[in-house]
Amino acid sequence: MIRIHPFSALRPSAEHAAEVACDPYDVISTEEARERAEGKPRSFLHVVRSEIDLPTETDCHATEVYQQASDNLQAMIADGTLTKEAGPSLYLYRQIREGVAQTGVVACVEAEQYRTGEIRKHEKTRPDKEDDRTRHMLVTASHAEPVFLCFRDQASGEQTIAQRMAADMTATPLFDFVDPAGVQHTGWPVADAGSYVEAFEGLERLYIADGHHRSAGGERAATASQKANPAHTGHEEYNRFMAVIFPHDQLRILPYNRVVADRNGLSSEQLLEKLREVGSLEPAAAGTPASPGQVLVFVAGSWWLLTFPAASIDRTDPIASLDVALLQDRVLAPILGIGDPRTDTRIAFVGGVRGCGELEKRAGTEGVAFSMHATSADELLAVADADEIMPPKSTWFEPKLRSGLFVHEFERIDGASV
Repeated sequence: MIRIHPFSALRPSAEHAAEVACDPYDVISTEEARERAEGKPRSFLHVVRSEIDLPTETDCHATEVYQQASDNLQAMIADGTLTKEAGPSLYLYRQIREGVAQTGVVACVEAEQYRTGEIRKHEKTRPDKEDDRTRHMLVTASHAEPVFLCFRDQASGEQTIAQRMAADMTATPLFDFVDPAGVQHTGWPVADAGSYVEAFEGLERLYIADGHHRSAGGERAATASQKANPAHTGHEEYNRFMAVIFPHDQLRILPYNRVVADRNGLSSEQLLEKLREVGSLEPAAAGTPASPGQVLVFVAGSWWLLTFPAASIDRTDPIASLDVALLQDRVLAPILGIGDPRTDTRIAFVGGVRGCGELEKRAGTEGVAFSMHATSADELLAVADADEIMPPKSTWFEPKLRSGLFVHEFERIDGASV
């Protein structure tokens, strides 16, 4: 049984929402954040990338960076950039990119359900990145950015959750704007939060789509607060973290492409010959493979379509059957010598939103680029259900959730720390 909770959100007014909203912390560098926030005091980048307000030589993980984030958040509350709802609520958040919409429920979920596996993960997390998110949460006493979750929708009474959301999107929106990338962002209040709480109780699992380090940080901040609070009851806000929860069939997953810096000592003709040993190979145009089990390869100025033999793919294995795993096991490791893609500096990963032109540019004349077929939402959920871990850089979710539109505050507990 999944438990979601309404919360009293900090949020901008409709007038200032577009000015406040920003890219999430993990898809933008400090330099990019500094440029985008210049002359924009209301930008939420001052909270999620607070090092931009400190000297350029400041370490991004220095104590003063987290304190600056807290100070900036409190300043945005004090000057009215962000105001707090009078009472707990749930919200809807819709994004439309290139005519395709996805709509999720903005709610708080329980750290305990992350611990028990009712909120399923599919990626490994790095301790240093967990530390960073946990410190940001504890010092600001907030969940400044939502986790991107999904669920398998089902009927609750006479409606699915998606149908329930559609009915609530006829209300006057809290905000409605188009960001610089052309994505439309719209939010609504939920009239009957209890009906959503009841509908989610009919689900057995939620799944992390994007935001594994934020989820881990939310759990660690909850644990640290609980340990430091002698009056802990289990009902505190710190026991929960903020999420936007989407039906999985609305998600748009783009491929996560690969570029290898060299051909591992092979000529282009030798590489092509080795590729013919692992599948069929034919000249192709730049683009995205039409079907699973295929990958487009760019080498020496030309594109080729590599198709792995269907009979050689065990579709009952949720990991080995992934295209990124097939490429790693059959091409990258044995032919190009990429043993561990997590640590090998010869390989780079490029989000599918950047297109084949970026792959060609990065590969140049000596490298090799691979344009992948996108991992599906069903494949992602199958991996999570099997309690397995996806290969690195398997999915690229687009559009990204904008930060600053909803913030969840929780109790500041003295002594709670990483």
